[in-house]
Amino acid sequence: MTPERLARIKQVLDTRQPDISVLTDQVHKPRNLSAIIRSCDAFGLANMHVVWPREGFRAFRKTAGGSYNWVTTHTHRTMDDAIGYLKGQGHKLYAAQLSDRAVDYREVDFTVPCTVIMGNEVDGVSAGAADQADEHIVIPMMGMVESLNVSSACSIILAEARRQRKAAGLFDARRLPDDEYQRLLFCWCQPTVKRYCDDRNLPYPPIDPDTGDLIDGVGWMQEVRKLRANRPRWDDEPAAIEENLD
Repeated sequence: MTPERLARIKQVLDTRQPDISVLTDQVHKPRNLSAIIRSCDAFGLANMHVVWPREGFRAFRKTAGGSYNWVTTHTHRTMDDAIGYLKGQGHKLYAAQLSDRAVDYREVDFTVPCTVIMGNEVDGVSAGAADQADEHIVIPMMGMVESLNVSSACSIILAEARRQRKAAGLFDARRLPDDEYQRLLFCWCQPTVKRYCDDRNLPYPPIDPDTGDLIDGVGWMQEVRKLRANRPRWDDEPAAIEENLD
């Protein structure tokens, strides 16, 4: 971990917005989903919520450009489950939906806790989700077509959200809760160790916040070996782990 890389990670974490997110309503094209993740990262969102299409989901990583590593994706079984969770977090719901009550997307307040609901490529936002939304928002169109690609529309809306939040000073101080900040700092500084721990249900070892390195990597690996001795189903730890501890 170079000092420049660590400084970049901290700079991004310091501006992450924990109280604005995107919820996709069965968006099914991998390229669109991945592009939405990329936009979430680009405009400072910490979280994205997804209700998968029936056939499942596979992020198109080339389009995402690695952004899936930087945005926490929460999955929900149904839109009702997702909406119930987000409303429980105090979020206003803005559905990107052409309707009689739709307003220009620039007229809603993105500085409050909120979630933008993006519908799928064929049917848009589902009727049940649209009914539960606090506002319907649209992007004014001046051409012959009536709608934009879902990922393009999401990017335009998030750009406005960033503009409003920047004007309100919401990027001026760190807003992530301390426990979430520390978790993400570890995950971003130690992706190989993170995967190793996740695969084996191990707690994350502490890292030095000034360097991004494990505080006692050798000692931690020795403890892991002791645990592994009682769990013969584990495979040998990847060589990359031990190389990182040298």
